[in-house]
Amino acid sequence: QVQLVESGGDSVQAGGSLRLSCAASGFYYRLYCMGWFRQPPGQEREEVALKERDGTTRYAESVKGRFTMSQDRAKNTIYLQMTNLRPEDTGLYRCATDADGGLAGQGTQVTVS
Repeated sequence: QVQLVESGGDSVQAGGSLRLSCAASGFYYRLYCMGWFRQPPGQEREEVALKERDGTTRYAESVKGRFTMSQDRAKNTIYLQMTNLRPEDTGLYRCATDADGGLAGQGTQVTVS
């Protein structure tokens, strides 16, 4: 079964850090695009970070220098390290892939106050 499961969301104070995890199962993430998206309350979903199939990674301007996407091949998991968090980073964070025609996880909530 192809699946993505996120974890690591929490409530933190501004300036704090969190690391989100996205565990992939049923497929090998390295072969596909993998991305992190977020949806702030009452706003549209936005792309935060995206790993292309060739391995290159891009970040939204609002998170450059603060967020870093990484991966653990052995665990088939990608991460989003978030530092210097701001209240505007609050939202439901979901990882997604173009594997299996495209799918996303249920998400993990990040709240920054």
